[in-house]
Amino acid sequence: MNTFLIFVNAAVLLLLMFGLFLMQKKHVSFSKRVFSGLGLGIIFGYIIHVIYGTGHEVTVGTIDWFSIVGSGYVKLLQMVVMPLIFISIVGAFTKLKLTKNIGKISFLVIGILLGTTAISAAIGVGSALGFGLDGIELTSGDAENARNEQLQERVVTVENMTIPQQILELIPSNPFLDLTGARATSTIAVVIFAAIVGIGYLGVRRKDPEHAEFFAKIIDSLYTVIMRVVTLILRLTPYGILAIITKVAATSDYDAIIKLGKFVVASYVALILVFIIHLLLLSFAKLNPVNYVKKGLPTLTFAFTSRTSAGTLPMTIKTQTKDFGVSEGIANFAGSFGLSIGQNGCAGVYPAMLAVMVAPAAGVDPTSPSFLISLILVVAISSFGVAGVGGGATFAALIVLSVMNLPIAIVGLLISVEPLIDMGRTAVNVSGAMTSGVLTSRATGEFEHEVYQQQNVVEV
Repeated sequence: MNTFLIFVNAAVLLLLMFGLFLMQKKHVSFSKRVFSGLGLGIIFGYIIHVIYGTGHEVTVGTIDWFSIVGSGYVKLLQMVVMPLIFISIVGAFTKLKLTKNIGKISFLVIGILLGTTAISAAIGVGSALGFGLDGIELTSGDAENARNEQLQERVVTVENMTIPQQILELIPSNPFLDLTGARATSTIAVVIFAAIVGIGYLGVRRKDPEHAEFFAKIIDSLYTVIMRVVTLILRLTPYGILAIITKVAATSDYDAIIKLGKFVVASYVALILVFIIHLLLLSFAKLNPVNYVKKGLPTLTFAFTSRTSAGTLPMTIKTQTKDFGVSEGIANFAGSFGLSIGQNGCAGVYPAMLAVMVAPAAGVDPTSPSFLISLILVVAISSFGVAGVGGGATFAALIVLSVMNLPIAIVGLLISVEPLIDMGRTAVNVSGAMTSGVLTSRATGEFEHEVYQQQNVVEV
C-alpha cells in the first residue's frame, strides 16, 4: 500500500511539472514560473506532511524519489560552478576587462563583503537583544545531544587553526584538485589560479602575440559553450524549486519551529534588515532598488529554497551580467568570493546572535561596548577564513564562539530549526555577493546603467 501511495505522490509531482511546462510553452515569464513552482511546492509538501507526517515511510519514500528532480537539479548547477569560474575570469583577462582595475576590483569586492558582514553582525546583535533571546532557555533532546557530540569532535580543528593558517588555505597548491571542488576553499583557490593564468596571458601577449591570440580564441569558445550549458540548466529552475520546496514543507518539524519561534522570528527580522541595507547601499549609488528586487528575485528565491550558495552561483553570475549590467569579470569575482568570504547571513547575523545569547551564561554582559565591538570585529575577520574550516554558518559560529571564549553547545541546540533559518541566510548571502558586484562595477565604471534600468528580466 505504501508503495502505491508513493507512486501516487510521484504522479502528482509529474502533473505539477507538466503544468509548469505548459506555462513555459505559453511563454509565461520565467519569474512567474519560478514563483508558481514555489507556491505549488509549499502547498503539496504541506499536504504530504499533514496526511503522513515527517517520518512516515510514505513521506520518506516520496522525498527520496523527489530528490531526483530537486537534488539532481542542484547537482547540475554545482557541476558547472568550477568551469564557469575558471573560464569566465580567464576570459575577462583575454577581453582586457580586468587589466587596469584588477587591484581595485579585488579590494572593493572584498571590502564591501567584509563591511556588510560587520553591519550584519551589528544587526544580529540588535535583534538578539531586542527580542530578549537567552540561550539558557533552550533545551536539548537526542538529536541536539548527538549534534553537540559531533561539534565537540570538530571544534578542536577550529581552535587550532589561526587566521593566518585559514588564509593560507585559500592559496591553491594543486589547482586540478581544486577544480574538483575537493576542499572547502576550492572556489577561492580556483579564482586565484584563474587570475594567475590571466596575468600570465597578459605577459605572453606582450612577448608572443600569436600564441596569446590563439589562447584567447580557445577561452572565448569554451566560455560560449559553458554559458550555453548554464542556460540549459537554468531553464530547469521552476521544476527544481518545485521539488526542493516540496521536500522542505513535507519534512519540516513544525512543533520545533513553534517552540523556537522567537529565535526564528528574530533571525528573519535581522536578515530582512540586512537585505534592506543592501537596497540602501544601491540607493546611495543612485541605482533603483526596485529594479534590483524585481530582477534578482528568481535568483534569491532559488537560493532560499535550495540553501546552497555554490549551487546558486551560475544564477548569481548570470543575473549580474544579463540583468544588472555588471561586467563578466566583476560578476565572477563577486559571486566567487561571496561563497566563502563575508557571507552576510551565515557568517554575519548568525554567529553574532548566538554569541549574544550565550554571553550571560559565561558571565559576560552582552550589552557592554567592549564585548560588542570585539564581537563585531571577530565576526568580520573570521568571516574571511570560514572556508578554511569547512564553511557554513555552523563553523562560522564555532570560530566566533571559540575566539570569544563562549560555550559552543548552543550551536547544536538549534538543529531542529536550522533548515528553516538557513533558507533566509543563504538568500542574504547571495544578495550580499550580488550587491558587492553591482557596487564594484558601478565604482570602476564597468557598469551598463541602461541594462540595469530595463524593466524586463532577460529570459534564460
